[in-house]
Amino acid sequence: MPLPSDTPPGTPQEAPPTPAGPAPLPQRRSEHQRGRPHHPQNQGQPQRGEQQGGNIDLTVVIPLFDEEESLRELHQQLRAVLGRMNIRYELLFIDDGSTDRSFQVLRDLRRNDRHIRAYRFRRNYGKSAALSVGFEKATGNTIITIDADLQDDPGEIPALKRKLDEGFDLVSGWKKVRRDPLTKKLPSRFFNYVTALLTGIKIHDFNCGLKAYRREVVKTVKVYGELHRYVPVLASWEGFRVGELAVNHRPRRFGKTKFGFGRFWKGFLDLLTVLFTTRFFRRPLHFFGMIGLLVMFAGAVIDGWLVVEKILNLTSLSNRPLFLIGTMLIIVGVQFFSIGLLGEMVSKAQHRDEEYAIREVLR
Repeated sequence: MPLPSDTPPGTPQEAPPTPAGPAPLPQRRSEHQRGRPHHPQNQGQPQRGEQQGGNIDLTVVIPLFDEEESLRELHQQLRAVLGRMNIRYELLFIDDGSTDRSFQVLRDLRRNDRHIRAYRFRRNYGKSAALSVGFEKATGNTIITIDADLQDDPGEIPALKRKLDEGFDLVSGWKKVRRDPLTKKLPSRFFNYVTALLTGIKIHDFNCGLKAYRREVVKTVKVYGELHRYVPVLASWEGFRVGELAVNHRPRRFGKTKFGFGRFWKGFLDLLTVLFTTRFFRRPLHFFGMIGLLVMFAGAVIDGWLVVEKILNLTSLSNRPLFLIGTMLIIVGVQFFSIGLLGEMVSKAQHRDEEYAIREVLR
């Protein structure tokens, strides 16, 4: 028997209520809406997360010290050149403790150009420290270094990048026609000649500020002290391929050079540091032992000759200071050799698994 119902027979059942109007079609979210908010006023400029997160084709690292007069023009030239290259880039300024308004100028430029990032040291640490921080913070696949005094021409950046694409890992600029006074040209040429001779790196200008690097180079080579002059040497020692390109060099327009004549003496001391740390760091006996053997040999030859003369009654050793000099050379040679042996013992005792630069992996 059917159960009673509140609805009389034949009365149609009411459909569930539906919203008025057609249902809206799902809309695809734009690229700006997926993952980050859309800011119309920032169109055409890279977002902050993009600048710091990667996918940057090129980073320009600009170390500077008291260069407020040249920064605006340098920025304009860099934007013009990089804009024509149609790549994603960032400008990374490292203020090495400037005492003028350099960093204020960078603040002003940053307001209108989101490609700019800047770091300011509390005091002047030197160019190597500025480059070290710049290399650490760089996110580009290619890194260009350029000085902020306008003597390096930003128009050379495309040529440097093309040279890098030929298979080099580092391309150093060569100021073939140098717009500097003779007091800087002559010592620099001598310095570069000696460096090329002792290191075996056949380039003409080690200290040119305009260089191009692949990302893995700057993440591998450690720059400290005053070793920024020898980045090509350090890179070559790590197995990277180093090339050179003649670049345009311009006269200085603002201020004066920050480097005095004393930098060349420091440069040669740093050259000894580079030679020792790259060639003999794990082989101290090869360095100290070689010196010790040469000094001992010289002392032995001197004393041996005097002993022969004494045996033949040709001389008396009591009035020959040369005998004491030979003996002293032998003692000094033994000390050098001993230092090399001690260095080998320390190196072996503190040996740890080293990290080696790997160029390619097949998995």
